[in-house]
Amino acid sequence: MAKLTKKQKEALSKVEKGRIYNLDEATALVKEVNTAKFDASVDIAVRLGVDPRKANQMVRGVVSLPHGTGKDVKVLALVTPDKEAEAKEAGADFVGLDEYLEKIKNGWTDVDVIVTMPAVMGKLGPLGRVLGPRGLMPNPKSGTVTMEIGKAVSEVKSGKIDFKVDKYGIVHAAIGKVSFDAQKLKENAVELLQTLQKLKPTAAKGTYVKSVYLSSTMSPGIAVDTKSVN
Repeated sequence: MAKLTKKQKEALSKVEKGRIYNLDEATALVKEVNTAKFDASVDIAVRLGVDPRKANQMVRGVVSLPHGTGKDVKVLALVTPDKEAEAKEAGADFVGLDEYLEKIKNGWTDVDVIVTMPAVMGKLGPLGRVLGPRGLMPNPKSGTVTMEIGKAVSEVKSGKIDFKVDKYGIVHAAIGKVSFDAQKLKENAVELLQTLQKLKPTAAKGTYVKSVYLSSTMSPGIAVDTKSVN
């Protein structure tokens, strides 16, 4: 196991072992215990009482964080020529079709989100092996397959994120940067948690939100009282 630095030990000592913090305390503390020398991401991990192996308990959705993630999201718009101007005006970083399909086929995936049109999805099918494992395949449920290209690009650029429960029943998402003030982190966290509540599968029994943890890159996790996030 790697030895902890003096800074990391100091950060760890500020998080009381066994204590569960309310959301106000946790968002303030996650900033305080950050040890990275860069503007680290603040992440939330929500453990749900679902069995993701069952189709009727899969939790997946999108949420527009009120203050964005703080990350510059690179967007590729795979569109026909009549939609190119709309995509560029909305702020897409890459706009085109056949040339980008060829680049992806050759392994290029230097983007965070791909937005496209229903008519183009047929061309993306053969690229599933490249895009699927990286979570880049556009999906109508996440709003990335649409005729409203400009709207879709703008929403992604302003903080709309796609989330999905993993095989352990946990939803992981970035809710900002340590440079955000604690109130903005709290509001982003609440928006995500309220969205998760709305997506509770009817087949899920017992406690739905089992645990919530906040952490920043390379820093200790902070347990959040699930009752304080409603």
